[in-house]
Amino acid sequence: MSVSVSLKTRNREYHFRICAWHLSIVLGAFALLIGLVVTRQMDQIDPAQLKVAEQRIENEVKAAQLDALRQSTALQLQQLAGRVGMLQAHAQRLEALGARLTEVHQLDSAEFDFGAEPPVGGPVELVTNVQMVDPGTKLAEILEKIDRLSAQLNDRSRQLALLENLLLNHQISDESYVSGRPISDGWLSSYYGMRTDPFTRKPAMHKGIDFAGKEGGDVVATGAGIVTWASRRSGYGELVEINHGSGVTTRYGHNQELLVEVGDVVTKGQVIARMGSTGRSTGPHVHYEVLKQGRQIDPIKYVYRKAK
Repeated sequence: MSVSVSLKTRNREYHFRICAWHLSIVLGAFALLIGLVVTRQMDQIDPAQLKVAEQRIENEVKAAQLDALRQSTALQLQQLAGRVGMLQAHAQRLEALGARLTEVHQLDSAEFDFGAEPPVGGPVELVTNVQMVDPGTKLAEILEKIDRLSAQLNDRSRQLALLENLLLNHQISDESYVSGRPISDGWLSSYYGMRTDPFTRKPAMHKGIDFAGKEGGDVVATGAGIVTWASRRSGYGELVEINHGSGVTTRYGHNQELLVEVGDVVTKGQVIARMGSTGRSTGPHVHYEVLKQGRQIDPIKYVYRKAK
């Protein structure tokens, strides 16, 4: 095996033929020369400088990792703090509702004391092999608040469940069956589901049904229950919310005037408000919602449901 090489000048052209073993000798010599040059250059580098450079690279990598961890932790703390705020607002609302119900219906204030911390206790169980968190850190404080709020909410929910059973079973259990229209006079003007939003003119989900009528017309409860909201709420305007037990809640929005208060026990067909156009509304009507276990469902089957 051989390799042919051609060289051409202005006046003459040269041809060479190199055998394979000659070529391997030339390449080996060239590689040896390169190796000697590189080795000489490496020998001239101070080992201390090389170690410093390696340490600098390692520190930069660790700093980048620490910065990414710090940003992730800060985001998690921000999310936890927001969750604590929501839990605190929910606990305050439950306390206000429970205190109102206890006062209105003259129940035992010792049993239904919504302002006090729930009595707790039990034997101590030591936990080992757990990495402790510095109690002075922000994370430890947030986690402690979450634990305290969770216990508080569990206690408030238990007390409210007892109140619901006591009040709903007091001569209104048969009437808590939700059915019929939430108005005395008027007509159904918008159904549950996707529709063109009257303000943005874009497709939007409508989580209730609308009944139009005259300004100041009667808005009636579609079932007996306990009023859990009677005030203004964003989007709804002046809103009434009624808990009917068994996980069923109804809402009546955009009212002109409210005729009930939180804690009132209302009966089926009772006038609870006057029709209006408060909140996000284009004219006098009632926005009617039915919630099952806290989620809006289509109310139409309740509207045409036969009363017991």
